[in-house]
Amino acid sequence: MMAGSRNIAVLGAGLMGHGIALTFARAGHGVRVYDPSSAGLDSLQGRVSSSLGAMGADTREIDETLARLAPDPEVATCVADADFVFEAAPEKPDLKRALFREVERFAPSGAILASNTSVIPITTIVSDLEDKTRALGTHWWNPPHMIPLVEVIRTEWTAETAIEETVGLLSSVGKTPVRVEKDVAGFIGNRLQHAMWREAIYLVESGVCTAEAVDQVVNASFGRRLSVLGPLANADLVGTDLTLDIHENVLADLDNRPSPSPYLRDLVKAGKLGMKSGEGFMSWTPEAMEEVRQRVATHLRRLETILPD
Repeated sequence: MMAGSRNIAVLGAGLMGHGIALTFARAGHGVRVYDPSSAGLDSLQGRVSSSLGAMGADTREIDETLARLAPDPEVATCVADADFVFEAAPEKPDLKRALFREVERFAPSGAILASNTSVIPITTIVSDLEDKTRALGTHWWNPPHMIPLVEVIRTEWTAETAIEETVGLLSSVGKTPVRVEKDVAGFIGNRLQHAMWREAIYLVESGVCTAEAVDQVVNASFGRRLSVLGPLANADLVGTDLTLDIHENVLADLDNRPSPSPYLRDLVKAGKLGMKSGEGFMSWTPEAMEEVRQRVATHLRRLETILPD
């Protein structure tokens, strides 16, 4: 094991958990992975191997990474020697709270405890812990082994040292950690993303355009520059005065309902669940779904080689 390596425990071997485990094991850290599903643990190394292959790793690197991974069917043994614990359980607050209570019983007193959740406030998840100072959020993005960003979320109890150590660890494995200083639902990224999704759904619901047109507009316009020019830098580029003029004319017309779109509710009620059912906002064949997955993976690999952290 590499000098300076840490013992990492990942709770959950699913889509997010396997990618988080892959990231640390690939960087030279020892990783134990817990999951209540034996099927999830049995398939872990195969899925990690497949993901590494898609990232361009050679056979030697894959073998070395897999050698650092240890599936574990028990929480107690998974976290017993951990320096960092990353929870990647399903998005159910009660489940996460119960899991953290169990982790606190068995993890070393100095271990940092992190929850990977997309939108649930971290305060809700760690409120039962006796020592809340070492608990925080780390929101990884899917696929976690390919997307650089990890949002590091502070609660009212989190010690600054826990934030700094987590930021340092994530930086050392090639991630781009961003500090979120206030624990709000959705953190930074998902608040921005779903604000856009709400308006996108409204445009389709209102008959302004098709779902395909929405995506074409994003892909062929501002989506092309977002990787190198964020929204507020772009606002400064065009000028805050022009930004104000635009907002004076458009904001009042944007969707601002505080609840989900009825159109979205109807899709779910009808069983149109997106790619998992073959139809959502658009229709999906198996071939079309695979083409999207391959296109995203190819794009992310290309960005890794041309964009700075």
